[in-house]
Amino acid sequence: MARVKVVMPQMGESITNGTITKWNKQVGDNIEIDEILLEISTDKVESEIPSPAEGRIAALHFPEGKTVDVGILIAEIEDDASQKITEGSSSSSVAVEEAGTSAVAENTASKPVTEAGLESPHNSGDRRFYTPLVKSMASKAGVPLEKLANLDGSGAGGRVNKQDLENYLGGGVKEASTSSKVSPSQAKTQQQSSSYKGSVEVIPMDNMRKAIARNMVMSKHTSPHVNSLSEVDMTHLVRFREGFKEDFKKQEGFSLTYTPFIIRAIILALKDYPKVNASIDGDNLIVKKEINLGLAVAVPGNGLIVPVIKEADNLNMLGLCRTINDLALKARAKKLTMNELEGGTFTFTNVGSFGTLLATPIILQPQLGIYASGVIQKRVMVMKDDSIAIRSMMYGTHTYDHRVVDGELGGKFLEAIHDHLRKMDPKQLF
Repeated sequence: MARVKVVMPQMGESITNGTITKWNKQVGDNIEIDEILLEISTDKVESEIPSPAEGRIAALHFPEGKTVDVGILIAEIEDDASQKITEGSSSSSVAVEEAGTSAVAENTASKPVTEAGLESPHNSGDRRFYTPLVKSMASKAGVPLEKLANLDGSGAGGRVNKQDLENYLGGGVKEASTSSKVSPSQAKTQQQSSSYKGSVEVIPMDNMRKAIARNMVMSKHTSPHVNSLSEVDMTHLVRFREGFKEDFKKQEGFSLTYTPFIIRAIILALKDYPKVNASIDGDNLIVKKEINLGLAVAVPGNGLIVPVIKEADNLNMLGLCRTINDLALKARAKKLTMNELEGGTFTFTNVGSFGTLLATPIILQPQLGIYASGVIQKRVMVMKDDSIAIRSMMYGTHTYDHRVVDGELGGKFLEAIHDHLRKMDPKQLF
């Protein structure tokens, strides 16, 4: 029978390995395609991995708690789900293959497994297993592993997971120790009562807000930010959209916005100035041949998220419209995959959707720039022939990394975006 091989997936560009935190299936179990096979943790993300095929679990090559390099075989699935379970195997056993040897391990669900594969009691100090993400979070928050050993974990075998640590840091979980020392929540309350004066409401940041805060501060420390500002006449695009939006919505089922027009102009400008579509690696400039455009999407009550339009330069206008709408819906429904969140080479943000005239956004590392479009407003303008006219105008801001992009390149790139918008014939795009 043919076997489908499952390898450790890459969960991000800079991630080289992952830790298996939980197998949802055991050897001999049947599994459907896209049914969750296992959970993986890295120092940046925890993720559920679906099965790439339907069939029977033939082998699981590593136990829970094992850290495995990207691309290494971790499981095999018999593509014939009707095949009977081989004699001597059971749903409570895991086939473990390490260092060229094979063995059948006892039911791992009944025993917590450390990185060394050892059974570990609940309060066992640094012998307890923690995922790379939990270790990374604890390190950044200044929480020693001895503290984690005193937490009640809600993961498999009492494992402390990401949510447990977030609750602990937020004061929602007390240590398992029964000592008389002040609990984290009590200490936090005491600190707040002494730090805040007057009538206040204390709202703890959620995980997304904290991640955004960290990334924005890191970006400011990494890149010297420079902003170039210009305006563009959008009157012809406004008129076209007003006359076409009803037909478009009937045809596609969603509204036509100005975003795909602006993104198309950005794509053309990146082709004109490819050094903007790059990143820095040490003393080297890494120019990206593909244009993977990040699209900043506001998630109400949850901050900002940036899905990526992969190979945006290969999409026609209708393809851009559909991809933008699909990514925005997924972002707001929190259904984006890791693949849809990584690999961006330049970013666009539409602050005009909030009624904002202009903005100076922060660069999303390791990219070199971000373009922000403001609200489109009617203004009285002096035309080339000195006549006065009412035009639909929009401010655009190009924020760029001054380590590589100087004022000349940054300004020319911004003008290229606006020039493509001015010359764009929307009737030829649909």
